[in-house]
Amino acid sequence: MSHETRVAALERLGLVHPHPEAVSAALFADGGRFFFALDKVQVKYEMLRAHLVDRVPAGEAAAAHGYSRGGFYLVLASFRERGMPGLVDERRGRRGPLRLTDEIVQYVRAAPRETSGAQLAREVEERFGVSLHRRTVERARR
Repeated sequence: MSHETRVAALERLGLVHPHPEAVSAALFADGGRFFFALDKVQVKYEMLRAHLVDRVPAGEAAAAHGYSRGGFYLVLASFRERGMPGLVDERRGRRGPLRLTDEIVQYVRAAPRETSGAQLAREVEERFGVSLHRRTVERARR
């Protein structure tokens, strides 16, 4: 894989290290033939490996890989909680409607199928005091 292809893939996936110039760990000194400072997941993995396997102090491992000490501990916690997938950043933004509770979803799914989304949205507002768009209600029914 060429350097340009690798960079393009990382950019497309949102996996580019925000500060590759700050990565000073010896493994990344060869300019990216294997260890690639632009690869955020690889840098995180090697940062954790340096600390957990090579016993490099957390602050030193973090600095050598372009992270703060606090950032190191966030990466470590995510890795311990989720394993390798924890090295990939969470998707930004909220996940799903904020006002759509489990109780409302149950109510919406129990309603007769012939009830329109607009009518059901009105019922939800009357019963729960929560204003939802008809499309939100329709999606919740699925």
